[in-house]
Amino acid sequence: MSRIFLTTVFLTIKLFLFSQAPCPVIPAPVKATVSNGSFNLNKYTRIYVGSASLKDAAAYLQGELNKKELLPLGLTTASSTPNAIRLTFSKGAMEGDEGYTLRIADEAIHITGNSVGGVVNGISSLLQLIRLQKNDNGSITIDGWQITDAPRYRWRGFMLDESRHFMGKEKVLQLLDWMAFYKLNRFHWHLTDEPAWRLEIRRYPRLTLIGGAGSFTNPEALAAYYTQQQIAEVVHYAAQRNITVIPEIDMPGHATAANRAYPQYSGGGNAQHPDFTFDPGNEHTYSYLTNILRETNMLFPSGMIHLGGDEVSFGTDKWLQNEGIKKLMAAHDLKDLKAVERYFMERMADSVYGMNAKLLVWDEMAEVNLPKDKTVIFWWRHDKPVQLKMALDRGYDVVVCPRLPYYFDFVQDSTHRMGRKWGKGYSPLKDVYSFSLSALVDAQHQKQVQGLQANLWTETVPNTTRMDYLTFPRIAALAEAAWTKESLKDYEDFTQRLKKQFALYRDDDIYFYNPFNPSEIPEPVYFRKDKRNLSAQEN
Repeated sequence: MSRIFLTTVFLTIKLFLFSQAPCPVIPAPVKATVSNGSFNLNKYTRIYVGSASLKDAAAYLQGELNKKELLPLGLTTASSTPNAIRLTFSKGAMEGDEGYTLRIADEAIHITGNSVGGVVNGISSLLQLIRLQKNDNGSITIDGWQITDAPRYRWRGFMLDESRHFMGKEKVLQLLDWMAFYKLNRFHWHLTDEPAWRLEIRRYPRLTLIGGAGSFTNPEALAAYYTQQQIAEVVHYAAQRNITVIPEIDMPGHATAANRAYPQYSGGGNAQHPDFTFDPGNEHTYSYLTNILRETNMLFPSGMIHLGGDEVSFGTDKWLQNEGIKKLMAAHDLKDLKAVERYFMERMADSVYGMNAKLLVWDEMAEVNLPKDKTVIFWWRHDKPVQLKMALDRGYDVVVCPRLPYYFDFVQDSTHRMGRKWGKGYSPLKDVYSFSLSALVDAQHQKQVQGLQANLWTETVPNTTRMDYLTFPRIAALAEAAWTKESLKDYEDFTQRLKKQFALYRDDDIYFYNPFNPSEIPEPVYFRKDKRNLSAQEN
């Protein structure tokens, strides 16, 4: 055989092997092939911005490369610039608003998207490919990947509860970095509840000065909360990363912290949940809460406010003794306390709609008569699939976040002792990855499912170390479950890609759980809420 023939065969085999190589990106893209070409990223590389509306996306790429790879790349608006990362729009790059293509060639890297969000998603894939390569004195060689991709769901969310324990702005920014890295695009921020109120409302300063004090494990903790300036910083930082921030102002239950600050609006509670509710029988309650929501809506440009609406019966013991509620029931022919609760939520929902915002609520509110085009139901009670069915049958859009497997305060290993379980049930990595709606949602209701979300409640999460341990690596499994089509998911392939991420977690000082070597990183303990703490709260 001639040398030319052998060379041709060798190159053909090499090209085939390259094109069949598994893409290391999480979540797995729709289509990915690799050539035998490559791009050399170095300090001379420039970022070409094809539209003024992509400047924030370029800033995200700039910031991450400078922070992680120490490559302070400059921007250019000259389309002919060589050795460039090119960010452009291309209608129809892929299906949906967030579709993108990423093409890595010898002379340039091309990222095109249907929207700003699509370009940001392409940047996130590029950042993964870069960080998984070795940085050789400021020069990184990136394989010639060609990726065409789009998300399965439009809502890919993560909820953080900071009422029970406050994590702080720097930790939230780090979380947003990792959400963007895995293309999660909704940050649901649970800022108010029983232990503390964490959002500055200038019209009612005692909400943070008094209501912001304490935590789930330490009622004497100093007030900790987010100023409006800090909120603006977080919202902008998230927007650069294609993440929408949605605040939650819980009502009419879970109101204890607010009621410490302004007791005139309290509807009472019980021994276990003191001052748990707002007072539906006090007309001033509605204007007070509407003022809070107006200020909140100005801080968060998402056009969405979550009002909770869950577990109200935990603290309605004193409602029947309330003269204002008795008059309300008589005036509006409300037969029971459930009807009072619905009346309250309908009025507060009208306040939200009046701000041209969407109302988001937990699945208890599927029974309330709310406009279907302005309301999103969050199905969380995995043991009550009837609530999911009711929400869908009544025409509501739904975000799916069932306790099992999407409450990340549930432990992820049967040997863990410091988190929650549901009987013997918990939320291992594989369950997070493999969760399927096929048995719960029929074909006619599929379009009403906005997407998936994980919720991290922080009763057992007093610090950022435990927050990391419960979040990582399950956040990666959540991302692939929400992004990648069912037919393309492969758990074994996912685990191989996931193992490569652990070095990145270590680089970012993440205290993560290693499911492949559970004893490597010990489960961090937390201090349980004891009787002394309970007594202090009740006093």
